[in-house]
Amino acid sequence: MAYVDGFVLAVPTRNLARYKKVSTVAGKLWIEHGALQYIECEGDDLEHEGMFLPFTGTVKCKPDETVLFSWIMYKSRRHRDQVNSRVMADPRMERMHKEMMRTPTHDHKRMAYGGFKPLVQLNAK
Repeated sequence: MAYVDGFVLAVPTRNLARYKKVSTVAGKLWIEHGALQYIECEGDDLEHEGMFLPFTGTVKCKPDETVLFSWIMYKSRRHRDQVNSRVMADPRMERMHKEMMRTPTHDHKRMAYGGFKPLVQLNAK
């Protein structure tokens, strides 16, 4: 089984192109340092009133923002910790972090994040 870091965040729609550029670079770093998969998804069908808590509500999405649902997959939690240590020690990540703090693409305080171990994992043949 694998281990997954999951994220849900709201990005101002005007910042999506820049966010995509930054996350593409970040994703390549995670893969280079051993992550199995790096996925960033843009919300497309999020309004299901009455049945579920919408993703837009979880991050207090504003009308001019887009919700992103993202994950990074690892072999295990231990592997995740090793990969993240290497990523955070990489000088390219430090430069990217400084740039993001200088001109942020989104409000980090409204981002949900957590590590998850699979409960059920089914794969197509």
